[in-house]
Amino acid sequence: MKVGLIGCGAIGHFLLEKINQEKIFPNVEIVSVLDEREKSQPKLAKLADTYDLSFFSDADRFLSLEMDVVVECANVEAVRHYAPIVLTKKDLLIISVGALVDRAFYTELESIAKEHNRKMILPSGAIGGLDLIQAAKVSGGLQEVTLITRKPAKALLSETVEKETIIFKGKASEAISKFPKNINVAIILSLAGIGVNETNVQIVADPQIDKNIHTIKARGDFGEFELQIANHAMPGNPKTSYLTALSILSLLKSMGEQTIIG
Repeated sequence: MKVGLIGCGAIGHFLLEKINQEKIFPNVEIVSVLDEREKSQPKLAKLADTYDLSFFSDADRFLSLEMDVVVECANVEAVRHYAPIVLTKKDLLIISVGALVDRAFYTELESIAKEHNRKMILPSGAIGGLDLIQAAKVSGGLQEVTLITRKPAKALLSETVEKETIIFKGKASEAISKFPKNINVAIILSLAGIGVNETNVQIVADPQIDKNIHTIKARGDFGEFELQIANHAMPGNPKTSYLTALSILSLLKSMGEQTIIG
């Protein structure tokens, strides 16, 4: 399976190291990177030599390559700019799911993907349990979904607090609006479940922890479940969850296999 990357930050480097350098998946290869910024070209040239791939500053040339899937490894702005173009030609795995909080844009991408028989792929990122949420949703029997996100206080507040402090309690739609850089988990959970206007969110600033801790609770006709994940940051990049990078790696692995679990 041939993969292209849009942008190449911490997660892009991680994928290149694991897939092209360590070759942990013999049937998956990253063949190209797209970045139109002039300042990025020397960096891309070095990546091309190191990881045996091509690089482009032109989206049309990039998309003319034979690739099975394009992975967005950039930012929300890159999703808004490139996703409509990519989905006319390739399947697209989106990391910066914050772009999809715009419901009109999300609907537009779904329409483009359907028209061109392409797939828009959203990784689970820093959480788990999405398979359970989606299974419960199938019959319309998913009644309540709650996300409790607990982060180090310094990541959420400018002032110092001595004890854990609830800084938000409400619906995902409002949480996403107020904390756009801290609540990607709420977006993907809402897309998998009952929507941003129904998913409950609580955000807690805790000075006693050094990890991001996400607790997901769901209730419905199936019964109920509770899942908690305490995320380590990626080595060398404290802003990115290691589990997010691993979830993308796992998705690419499953896409290149004949047996799919889950």
